[in-house]
Amino acid sequence: MELESGSTNRQSRLKLYKSTLILAYQSFGVVYGDLSTSPIYVYTSTFSGRLRLHEDDDEILGVLSLVFWTLTLIPLCKYIVFVLGADDNGEGGTFALYSLLCRRAKLGLLRPSHSTDDDISSQDSCLLIKETRASSLLKEFFDKHHSSRVVLLLVVILGTSMVIADGILTPSMSVLSAVYGIKTKAGGLHDSYAVLITCLILVGLFVLQHIGTHRVGFLFAPIILLWLLSISGVGIYNIIQWNPRVVSALSPYYVYKLFKLTGKDGWTSLGGIVLCITGAEAMFADLGHFSQLSIRIAFTAIIYPSLILAYMGEAAYLSKHKEDLQRSFYRAIPEAVFWPVFIIATLATVVASQAVISATFSIISQCWALKCFPRVKIIHTSNQMHGQIYIPEVNWMLMVFCLLVVIGFRDTDMIANAYVYLFVPGLTVIIVMFVTTCLMFLVIVMVWKRNILAAFIFVTVFGFVELLYLSSCLAKVAKGGWIPLIFSLIVLSVMYIWHYGTLQKQSFESHNRTSLDMLLSLGPNVGINRVRGIGLIYTNVLSGIPPMFSHFVTNFPAFHQVLIFVTFQFLITPRVSANQRFIVSRIGPAEFRLYRCIVRFGYKDARRDSYAFETDLIETVRVFLQHESDDGDARDSVSEMPVNQHESDCLRLRDDVSMRVENGSGAGLTRCKRVRFCGVDNSKELEDLEDAREAGLAYMMGNTCVLARETSSFVKKFAINIVYGFLRRNCRSPSTALGVPHTSLIEVGMAYRV
Repeated sequence: MELESGSTNRQSRLKLYKSTLILAYQSFGVVYGDLSTSPIYVYTSTFSGRLRLHEDDDEILGVLSLVFWTLTLIPLCKYIVFVLGADDNGEGGTFALYSLLCRRAKLGLLRPSHSTDDDISSQDSCLLIKETRASSLLKEFFDKHHSSRVVLLLVVILGTSMVIADGILTPSMSVLSAVYGIKTKAGGLHDSYAVLITCLILVGLFVLQHIGTHRVGFLFAPIILLWLLSISGVGIYNIIQWNPRVVSALSPYYVYKLFKLTGKDGWTSLGGIVLCITGAEAMFADLGHFSQLSIRIAFTAIIYPSLILAYMGEAAYLSKHKEDLQRSFYRAIPEAVFWPVFIIATLATVVASQAVISATFSIISQCWALKCFPRVKIIHTSNQMHGQIYIPEVNWMLMVFCLLVVIGFRDTDMIANAYVYLFVPGLTVIIVMFVTTCLMFLVIVMVWKRNILAAFIFVTVFGFVELLYLSSCLAKVAKGGWIPLIFSLIVLSVMYIWHYGTLQKQSFESHNRTSLDMLLSLGPNVGINRVRGIGLIYTNVLSGIPPMFSHFVTNFPAFHQVLIFVTFQFLITPRVSANQRFIVSRIGPAEFRLYRCIVRFGYKDARRDSYAFETDLIETVRVFLQHESDDGDARDSVSEMPVNQHESDCLRLRDDVSMRVENGSGAGLTRCKRVRFCGVDNSKELEDLEDAREAGLAYMMGNTCVLARETSSFVKKFAINIVYGFLRRNCRSPSTALGVPHTSLIEVGMAYRV
């Protein structure tokens, strides 16, 4: 038995090792493309400014030392050692950190007023860590000052908007930098041809997006591995051939010496050096596709040493060929292997662009699910990987902006200056990283419950380095850095106004909902009739009757024999399991045939087509009624609890079956009753449900116009009436986003004054 047990353990360990190594291999093509291609433009961008006046060996070795310690501190120490451990059920990124803080420390504004996701994730089932004094004080501060929660959300949205802006400049700079390498061998080539080739590559890249990353990306990992092998091999050759003494630059003394010799010029050069860590944030953002161990193995075993060798080799070459500073990367490639390396470099930059485009799709999907982005069409391109998505509107907008950047700048130096305010080169990269550092401070204190001194050390060490780079990047605004900065601010404004307008709309609906008694009292007066079929009433109201339906019944006194009020909830958790997807409850007595169904999605969950959804929904109601009939052995018991407690306390379709009943007096608006049924015969109700299903379904949705009150401030009127109104009119309609058939849709028009 012991031998069999040992054999089983060995097999399971081998299986784990194999799967981890496979994931590590796949991560090269998805995670590390951008980080791996940064050697193409780091030295060129660094020496493109006033640092070109300082071209001695000490300055070149000082730049190499800065690159080495930046790669060591930020990607290796910060992300690999610390940040990867702050995942949210396996998901990473800025929104994942915010999600973690919302659920575990209750710091969010995104939580619905009647939340049902308090402890939905498996991660939350673990033993609670004892509260510390520091975490208690911070939580008390956020509870007391609502504005601090608003600032936290704005900071998260700022970091996210920088990532979205990165989707424009990363493809532009990476591909253009690679194509410009032709000029090292064809000096007579006009810039217009390089721009044309770049535009053609970018158009081809964006056209391919619709077939899905699982088809486009099967060659990505081999390309990046071949690229890393090439640059590390060239690096070793250049070190041996030109200047083995560059190894001494690994000492931080050369950093001190660089700033001593160059002064302010050395500080301004940081905007180019920061490009060496562009793409490092992808290790955390793409965590959901892989695992912590696989990403750590790939970086520490392959990526990190290959990049260090590449930068050292280029520095060794420059120390003997200072006249090549403006084309250093391609000049440093030996003549015999130039064209193969050039072709691999071009392919690698396309891979890097693909990675950031896919990340943009994923982030916008998360923002949309959490009500921070207008509705867009999201196409899931893989049945196995839910994170592989395609968003047509975003794809074509990114392509247009990328082409405008390439045509408008035409030169790598100018693009690099703009890129310094973008997530991949400079400001966006540094802003995203600094936002991550700030959120990690809260995670360390309030989620991990560690000593606040450890959190301060973390913020001090990494925050100081990032702020130093940030200050240098700010100097690039006048040279093109304002482009991604303005774009990011526009995206931030759109995201926040959309979120604010959505919350105002939901608040109006919540405060103007109608009790069931009031609705039924209209029956004798207006002659309400019931017609065959099932009516699905889509609403954001979790209890009571939505104002849209009351408005409809008042003007058109008839509705279907079976009504199901459907509310979608997009929770601050990555995924919701199938057995927790639907929460069914009854509204009023059984003879009314009124039900409510809350449908819950995580921000990474795939939304299915309308037919599959309605089939699952009706089947869930049928199972709900069947469980009532089958629960004949239970004793009658009734207990009351506040409705804002975990909804699953009111209903969970398991052996212990219960249901939520909203009584006619409207008490269901504030309380719910947990009722256990004793031998209830629901056969007639089940027959009515099946009969209504055969008669057909109709969907009812509100077509609302949200306007600010006349007494509102000018800022609120501008945000709601103009910006939010424009976004609602021009984004995808709710019926289209949910896949509701137009032939079965009933829209009810209303004006909301918020």
